[in-house]
Amino acid sequence: MDEIIVQFEKNATEVVRVSLTEYRGHKLVDLRVYYSDDEGQYRPTKKGVSLAVGLYADFKRAMQALEKVLLERNLITQEDLEEVPVAETEHD
Repeated sequence: MDEIIVQFEKNATEVVRVSLTEYRGHKLVDLRVYYSDDEGQYRPTKKGVSLAVGLYADFKRAMQALEKVLLERNLITQEDLEEVPVAETEHD
């Protein structure tokens, strides 16, 4: 059940992928950095996290809290949030 939902560039040689995966019968949300190998194929790194799908609501609340703090501290602007370029995948 590996399904890439969305990915975006981290830098010139890496992307961050958000995927739905399954491991030992457990459905997971996986956020992971992938690097481009010599053949141009993306390979996973150890940089990432997999969360049980049941934890998604908690993760979303945590990201909303983080967004609020980033805005309050002027580390990002509302415009930054509106202009986030996201490279859609074949999931579309």
